[in-house]
Amino acid sequence: MAIIVQKYGGTSVGTPDRIRAVASRIVAAKEAGASIVAVVSAMGDVTDELVALAAAVDPEPPEREMDMLLATGEQVSIALLAMAIHALGHEAISFTGPQVGIVTDHGHTKAKILEVRADRVRDALDAGRIVIVAGFQGTTADGAITTLGRGGSDTTAVAVAAGVGAAVCEIYTDVDGVYTADPRVVPSARKIDEISYEEMLELAASGAGVLNLRSVEFARNHGVAVHCRSSFTDAPGTLVKEVDGSMEQAIISGVAYDASEAKVTIRDVPDRPGVAATVFTRMADANVNVDMIIQNVSEAGTTDISFTVPETDLTRARRTAAAVVAELCARDFTVDESIAKVSLVGAGMKTHPGVAAQMFRALSDAGVNIDLISTSTIRVTCVVDGDQVHTAVRALHDSFGLESAEVTTDSVPGCGEGER
Repeated sequence: MAIIVQKYGGTSVGTPDRIRAVASRIVAAKEAGASIVAVVSAMGDVTDELVALAAAVDPEPPEREMDMLLATGEQVSIALLAMAIHALGHEAISFTGPQVGIVTDHGHTKAKILEVRADRVRDALDAGRIVIVAGFQGTTADGAITTLGRGGSDTTAVAVAAGVGAAVCEIYTDVDGVYTADPRVVPSARKIDEISYEEMLELAASGAGVLNLRSVEFARNHGVAVHCRSSFTDAPGTLVKEVDGSMEQAIISGVAYDASEAKVTIRDVPDRPGVAATVFTRMADANVNVDMIIQNVSEAGTTDISFTVPETDLTRARRTAAAVVAELCARDFTVDESIAKVSLVGAGMKTHPGVAAQMFRALSDAGVNIDLISTSTIRVTCVVDGDQVHTAVRALHDSFGLESAEVTTDSVPGCGEGER
């Protein structure tokens, strides 16, 4: 009997009616002949409410205690979902992350999964039960409760799918798949039927919120096929999988944006070997996730180092930057919270060198100024003013004709026929 892992987000289980609807979907899959594991997030805005509650007690609460608090949200939803399934005449059992053996490191509030000891899940499935697992949480080897960070339930689902050898991991959300852009910003955005792990990784890292970055990375590393689909319809969604011969390699798969980052600049850093290593070692030690890095050309023996960090890490980044300024005898540091990044992603970039030129031209024509630029083999990212990011997304989506399955690039003036 095939094992299917289904993950339901907070919106999908946000009310008793929606919990009953999810229970009906799970029971239908069970009655169709599959063994079902459901991974569930906290209901609706419960996590945000718990964060606000903590802030009312302590503006900077200890991260260990935050994990103890936040882990309670999923315990409510898994128990209620198990009850709803029981009311439909099927046997279900709920487990917290620690109970099913999700072992993590000690990175409180954004821990990484090290191991899934899935024996209890397998035993329950063998007994004919539907298994309900709390997403977003785990335990360290010495028993401390941890949480996996925003979107961590996706990672839980993929990790459990890998642990039990599931045929597929279905991620149910309030959207019906991965689009060429955020449909709220670009109404003409098109749903993508299939996409490679690599492209989905870049989109997730660039701000596409449909799938959590670490869940896609885990899926790629363990060969888990992920089906992203709506919890409110039966329509097929987007399948994320390894590239095969049947998948068309689009020049551009999509445009993503992220307005939740800030830029930190450490000014007049001594330009000598080891300085950059010191800066980013200190940031890593403080558990700050650094994204884009730019170092200016040295002038008079000093240079500026700029990098972007998530707003959630900004308090730690400020504190660490101040310590680094003192340690390296730099002048000072600045923080710009008004930035956003916009990214083009597509496997076809590897063989179409005109993409970056067309991107920059489209942004220029839209009056969008570029602050920083970063690239990979299948992604180009620009940091722009936060107030202009939606304009940038729409300009790029239009320029590359992403509303159509036939995406082309313009010829680049002064280049040969290959620059398209």
